[in-house]
Amino acid sequence: MEKIFLLADDDTDDTELFCEALEQVDPSIICYCAADGKKLLEILDNESLKKPQLIFLDINMPGMNGWECLKRLKDSEAYRQIPVLMYSTSAHQREADRALDMGALCFFTKPTYFNELKEILQVLASNVDGNLLKAFNDFNKSQSKKTFVILPEKEQP
Repeated sequence: MEKIFLLADDDTDDTELFCEALEQVDPSIICYCAADGKKLLEILDNESLKKPQLIFLDINMPGMNGWECLKRLKDSEAYRQIPVLMYSTSAHQREADRALDMGALCFFTKPTYFNELKEILQVLASNVDGNLLKAFNDFNKSQSKKTFVILPEKEQP
């Protein structure tokens, strides 16, 4: 099955790094990029494109920010089942809590180093068709700090 990711981030440097890292991790993954939530929804509404397996939403974007886009995705019958990963330069627990409360699969802080980003994308690319939450837990256990913030296991769907 063709793997498709969709990224919304207004920072062109972050977008380029994301795409470059993803290309190195798995060149077969197609990644569509949008500069804000509105453009992301327009890409999703393009009937000639297949639905993505994962959506990455930056929180702070002009126009439609990540919060508003996440709300629209989770309110939509057509898109609510697509896993959404919220990410930001922010490392505040309240941002992570809000993302999970609103229906995001997880929250993670944008990595500082390119190799960290590649490690994260490797976990996602390798497990997109499997159990992502287990992969997040396993990855977190292997790190000195928690990378993915997810719901406690007893609350996971």
